[in-house]
Amino acid sequence: MTTRYRVEYALKTHRRDQFIEWIKGLLAVPFVLHSQPTGVFETRNSTVAQQAEEAHRRYAEILKDVEGMINDHIEHQNSQKEAQSKLKLLVPSVGKFFTKLPLEKAFIEQDKRRFISSRRFVPPSFNDVRLILNTAQIMGLLAEGPLDLATFDGDVTLYDDGKSLEPTNPVIEKILFLMSKNTKIGIVTAAGYDEAEKYYGRLHGLLEAIKANTILSDTQKQNIMIMGGESNFLFTYDPTSPYLLSYLPRRNWILPEMSSWTEQIIKELLDSAEAALVECKTNLNLPGKILRKTRAVGIIPEVPGYHFARESLEETVLVVQKKLEMSVAGRSIPFCAFNGGNDVFVDIGDKSWGVLVCQKFFGSNEPGGSIRGDRTLHVGDQFLSTGSNDFKARVVGTTAWIASPAETVELLAELSAMIT
Repeated sequence: MTTRYRVEYALKTHRRDQFIEWIKGLLAVPFVLHSQPTGVFETRNSTVAQQAEEAHRRYAEILKDVEGMINDHIEHQNSQKEAQSKLKLLVPSVGKFFTKLPLEKAFIEQDKRRFISSRRFVPPSFNDVRLILNTAQIMGLLAEGPLDLATFDGDVTLYDDGKSLEPTNPVIEKILFLMSKNTKIGIVTAAGYDEAEKYYGRLHGLLEAIKANTILSDTQKQNIMIMGGESNFLFTYDPTSPYLLSYLPRRNWILPEMSSWTEQIIKELLDSAEAALVECKTNLNLPGKILRKTRAVGIIPEVPGYHFARESLEETVLVVQKKLEMSVAGRSIPFCAFNGGNDVFVDIGDKSWGVLVCQKFFGSNEPGGSIRGDRTLHVGDQFLSTGSNDFKARVVGTTAWIASPAETVELLAELSAMIT
């Protein structure tokens, strides 16, 4: 019963990434044709080796073909005809590609680590394809130039959900390495505070490591910023501050498009969101309380330690999002309704705007006045189309989809090895 439940739940449209599912479906064919489950009863090693070799060849061929479709889609993008590409016709939800993706080469690397071709009972999985795409993305990005900007989500990306970036976290060393190579760093998080102390509490391990580092120059140490509330609060590194961060007023960094986000429209949107949350709280009998902030509103457990049902959280996200999309305020300014794991929040703006601010802030001297999307990598854990706040970052730069802080460390180790 549990297995059937999980399978049916995973098949819901809002829980799937159509591009990854499509690739997974393509890879299922050679698995069925060439896997040899009866080999588990045999003692001949040659049977397993031959099966693995043939499966590897077929998987690589398929991913090479997909790679070609992506290249064709990029050509159509460049001529403003992406709707006519073969890939777009096969996967209508596919978005913009900022670089080529060497999928065949990435598969060969991942196969060495995950032994995908050697499996006889478990076909290539969603996670296999996700990690292949991550490797292909950093390969494709670095093939065309240096990584100018790396942005990161906070919870579940840099540290466990609700925790902090402690001094012993291995991701700190990886971030410092990127900074030593003049890569700019942006922490783009949903946590929305206008006080440096609270961000220091979350990121003190990294901030203190930057301060104590003797390899980074003073200029390189300035190459980090915190963008809180998705795209609402900006803090820069300040070694003279007791919390190593300084708040930068909005007038100093907002994009021209953000100037139309008036306080009146923001209030109307948050009022509508709050009303929708109260409705969900009543209809779903959620034991939670509404938390209103200056640029966000959400529902959190009323009793510490209580966990909302996953279905209730996602129902709340979908209801709130739909109501806001139909409201005047929701059509006037961007917003993000997302499932935070044990809460639901609505933020003004979204992570695409947060990453855009990072690109503009660090790239003011670049041609065009901003770091380009093909020189940007956003790393996060929430990329499903609904209820996931990293999803919209895909429209402004390349992305890597991780599932835990440990995967972030592995991704950055892979990236560092390619840089050196």
